[in-house]
Amino acid sequence: MIRVLLAEDQGMMRGALALLLGLEDDIEVVAQLGRGDEVMDAALRARPDVALLDIEMPGRGGLETAADLCERLPGCAVLILTTFGRPGYLRRAMEAGARGFLVKDGPVEDLADAVRRVLRGDLVIDPALAAAALSTGPSPLTERERDVLAAAADGSTIADVAARLHLSESTVRNYLSSSIGKTGTRNRIEAARLARHNGWL
Repeated sequence: MIRVLLAEDQGMMRGALALLLGLEDDIEVVAQLGRGDEVMDAALRARPDVALLDIEMPGRGGLETAADLCERLPGCAVLILTTFGRPGYLRRAMEAGARGFLVKDGPVEDLADAVRRVLRGDLVIDPALAAAALSTGPSPLTERERDVLAAAADGSTIADVAARLHLSESTVRNYLSSSIGKTGTRNRIEAARLARHNGWL
């Protein structure tokens, strides 16, 4: 029996996925969570074979959670399941150690098959997303540029971003200027929009 942990912040979607996976003879959902910051404790208790993680969850995102799971429970295969088929997300998921990346609008049979395959050690990636990731290329942003751009994306002032990230205002300006240049956009709002669209944020 394949033991599955399911982390998805939308209750209806989480319930539907658990129900559908539970219909499979060889799959048992042993934990269901709505927050990313609850995953590690639940995984250490339930010891799942496969963790299905949504990318955007309250408390902690799926990509950061995937990296922790891969480090602390290396026997647990991580499969990212998301609404957001963004090439940068795929690249970051693979860097975090995930063995699979599927978009939620696929058939449920594909999900059950993906659970079995990642457990066997296969890499399972949505084909259209894999092609998009290859054509988009890696993120041009450094980790610090990404942090600053994400903090500024909501329209916060330079002073607010600097205080939040414990940086000087001139350092924040430099990172934002660099991000705008690297993304080929005109301002930080456009830079953040493009970076988010590509899954770099």
